[in-house]
Amino acid sequence: MMSEPSLSRRSLTVPNAITLIRILLTPLFVIFLLQGRYGPALAVFVCASLSDFIDGLIARHWQQRSPLGMVLDPLADKLLLMSSFILLSIYRLIPPWLAVVVISRDLVLVLGIVVLKLCDYPVAVRPSVAGKATAAAQMLTVFVVLGSRLAPISGTLLQGLFLLTGGLSTYSGIQYLTQGLKMGEKGKEAGPAEDGHG
Repeated sequence: MMSEPSLSRRSLTVPNAITLIRILLTPLFVIFLLQGRYGPALAVFVCASLSDFIDGLIARHWQQRSPLGMVLDPLADKLLLMSSFILLSIYRLIPPWLAVVVISRDLVLVLGIVVLKLCDYPVAVRPSVAGKATAAAQMLTVFVVLGSRLAPISGTLLQGLFLLTGGLSTYSGIQYLTQGLKMGEKGKEAGPAEDGHG
């Protein structure tokens, strides 16, 4: 078993503080979108996206990963991206099917983790290559769509990006679902004998 020496005992680490700022930026981003102020919305989205990169960099290189951060970081990402795709689909800036695919994937993942936790099965959530590519494609989609409100962008490029993001979201969702089912099967095989394992 790994002893996880890199996990910080402190709750309010620098990466966690940056993540909290990202969470606070999401309502501001939503307000700008609702007002049709795409320039400020894009600026806030870029700042939030950069903060995601910066807090991860600090956490890895300065050994400031913490249990709280492992929850807050994906939560901040989901809040920002789900808000983006919901509003952009309402305004018909992205196709509704893409918003459904992206949001359904995240809801299934969250529900799966909750179910495994409730069943007391060991859950090790690690982003796969496909998962990281999906997150990058989703962020790029929001960036490009908002940018298209400020400068003309080829419709063909947008459609290609929508298909890429939808495809990656579907693939990574299936991949995570398969991993979750395998965890569930391992939990069943282990049985209650592991309940007291620390």
